[in-house]
Amino acid sequence: MRRARRRGLAHEAADRVRDAIFEGLVPPGAALREVELATALDVSRGSVREGLAVLEREGLVRSEWHRGARVIDMSPADVDEVYTVRAALECLATGTAAERAAPGHLEELSVLTDTLERALDAGADSPALLSLDMAFHDRVYEIAGNSRLTQAWHGVRSQVYLFQLTRIRLGHDQYRSVVVEEHRRLVSMLERGATPALAEAAREHVDSARRALARMLADPPR
Repeated sequence: MRRARRRGLAHEAADRVRDAIFEGLVPPGAALREVELATALDVSRGSVREGLAVLEREGLVRSEWHRGARVIDMSPADVDEVYTVRAALECLATGTAAERAAPGHLEELSVLTDTLERALDAGADSPALLSLDMAFHDRVYEIAGNSRLTQAWHGVRSQVYLFQLTRIRLGHDQYRSVVVEEHRRLVSMLERGATPALAEAAREHVDSARRALARMLADPPR
């Protein structure tokens, strides 16, 4: 892990640990020991403890009495829970965004999708593609303009990011084959307004990811 730039900053410690989780340096289910993290990051144990509390609020870390903190697991039940919540949020976000979107907003989403396609054609790595993917969805929530909905999204966003990274790692080609088409479909549906077809497209976008990850966890590619 990279050392924290300044001592005593819990949020920076949280950022460094989050980065390590997303980069695969700390796998799902792994223990997060305060003493080791404090030494690696060159911060106090108190900062590490507060940083882990930040990650626990994001859902990336679970703490148990006398057992310390661990990165969340990725069981079939975990996959179902995270993607079920995400599907509900995406349906509400896209529907609300369709009602409130100005033409410029839809153009922004099209530009993001074009950027994603160019990155794909240029051979961008999976984390770069996922960052663009997530930026698209972040913008949908911003367009929706519901602060509590956005807060709910940020409550699961880190978990979604970790699960999607795992999905891509296990099924790189599958993700790359569908990511642009699925986002273009969402933009097309958004242009038609808050219709049942839009809700179905948003739900299927999330559910197809859930099915792919569940299948890969059950039978990991060689």
